[in-house]
Amino acid sequence: MEDPFPAWFAALEARHRQSLTFAEIRRSLQSLSSLYVERRDRLGAGSVFEGAGKRAAFALFYAPLHFLLVREIVRKLGAAEPAPRAILDLGCGTGVAGAAWALEAGNAATIEGRDRSGWALQEARWNAARLSLRARFVTGDGAGALSQKSDPSDILLAFVVNELPAPAREELLPRLLSAAKAGSRVLVVEPLARRQLTWWDEWEARVLALGGRADEWRFPVALPPTLRLLDKAAGLDHRTLTGRSLYLPALSSGKR
Repeated sequence: MEDPFPAWFAALEARHRQSLTFAEIRRSLQSLSSLYVERRDRLGAGSVFEGAGKRAAFALFYAPLHFLLVREIVRKLGAAEPAPRAILDLGCGTGVAGAAWALEAGNAATIEGRDRSGWALQEARWNAARLSLRARFVTGDGAGALSQKSDPSDILLAFVVNELPAPAREELLPRLLSAAKAGSRVLVVEPLARRQLTWWDEWEARVLALGGRADEWRFPVALPPTLRLLDKAAGLDHRTLTGRSLYLPALSSGKR
């Protein structure tokens, strides 16, 4: 099957460079990257999506990188077989992580994305339409979505658990473990650096105790020219994509 990434990224670039120059996006990316590296305490307050420049920088830079990383993780885990019927993408942002999983599985899944950012949900709808995905994106959070879930959707949390307040994380973990026991696959993806992941050890221990996996990933990648230029301008180097994941297979035979 033809790789959908190049055509999608070209359309994404055209979309966000209609009203912003490359230089404007580059400057916004430099500001955005400093938030991730130096001022992570502001991420939960929505600073990532403040202003058109930062929104475009996130959509055109971080979102494609997240797509490529999650796609590779799904491949290595074998999480596309059998293909998910439904993916619940919690804290979905612009929807690219759920899209990567669904496309890798042959576009058989319906995606339900939840996020608190209206702009991110709008962007997620555009991405899903461009990638010909069946998807629904609504305002909401993780715990609320899990409490309402009656079907055994597979569950994805990509680059979101670390941004939650500690009480929300503590509430979320047992619900995810219960969902796995009820027949859902659960995939959690976070950056490789552990400095901010004070909760990771506990989550890893609980996942491993149920027969799941904890992995660190490094994938060499050839980025499109615009991504390479933005990467260099931000003082970053994504010739190798890195991340870490927790993965629980469905622990109930009722789903498969």
